[in-house]
Amino acid sequence: MRKFLAQFPLQFVISTKVATDSSVQSSTSTGLARKLQREESSMRLITRREAVRWLSSASAAAWLAGHTALQFESAPAFGERSPEDSSPSLASGAPTSPERMALIEAFRKRSEGLQNKFEARTHKSDWEMPYRLFRPEAARGKIPLVMYLHGSGGLGDDNLKQLAFGNIFGTRLWLLPENQRAFPCYVVAPQTDRGWIRYDFSQQPAKELPGFGDGNRLALEIVDSLGCEFGIDERRIYVAGNSMGGAGVWNMLGNRPNFFAAAVICCGGVSPDDGTGSIETALWDFHGDADEVVPVSSSRNRIAARRKAGGHPIYTEYARVDHNGATGLAFTEPALPKWVFSQRRK
Repeated sequence: MRKFLAQFPLQFVISTKVATDSSVQSSTSTGLARKLQREESSMRLITRREAVRWLSSASAAAWLAGHTALQFESAPAFGERSPEDSSPSLASGAPTSPERMALIEAFRKRSEGLQNKFEARTHKSDWEMPYRLFRPEAARGKIPLVMYLHGSGGLGDDNLKQLAFGNIFGTRLWLLPENQRAFPCYVVAPQTDRGWIRYDFSQQPAKELPGFGDGNRLALEIVDSLGCEFGIDERRIYVAGNSMGGAGVWNMLGNRPNFFAAAVICCGGVSPDDGTGSIETALWDFHGDADEVVPVSSSRNRIAARRKAGGHPIYTEYARVDHNGATGLAFTEPALPKWVFSQRRK
């Protein structure tokens, strides 16, 4: 039994219950905001020594055969990625180290004010979708476009919240002066008041449904319209999303295959999308293994399915990092901008 347990390098995760209830609840009659009910994962971490004591009380084979609801999973070392995938280097220091915290704080200070460079716009379709657009100062010829899908904290129609809270990292990163010098690009940040994926709102809590989400459909209408208005390189259109927005990215890949050159996902929410959509699209996925909002299994399962289907995603899992913490870590990885803009749609 000790030899069996020795193969797990860090710790065990015993999944006692995973409640994947994710809902969008109607707000006031004004319909200004709908809030996504958080997905909770109930897990207990135990050490290898505790596991040895526990399992030694009975036959391991009998225990494993009779308790299929309990799963052992090895918790990857931070930044662990598949050896067959071409993976950029991560920032130095463990996820919770002073070095990484300083990097995040420096980003906050240096990026303050960049949100004011986004102009407010509105797209009229089945309903009006507000969005923010950043236009590069030195736009010559066709250049890339990055679309960012906000998390549940950005829900509404005020055309402000999608740039605030945890969304500051995924919207401001591309506007940093050094990134605009090296990789000038347009950045669009649409705002939804009903989520990105499809929901059955007749159920409470609302149920996630397969198929193309209405929020995503309007967001892509915006991208298409910008392609007609500006000189955008259609082979270098990128999408990024966090939490609810991460679920939106998975949904876009599944329903608009081979449209994006690359996708960046952080803590992507639970949805029917299994991760195998648009298998050739370059993808970098991030998650914290201590995420208390979206179970880390949502990323692990999708990445495993994508690799099994022949894809080569990059997966970075941060040890002992929660939901909000992963966002700052992911979007301050120094290698991320270069990796994104080096991808081109075939």
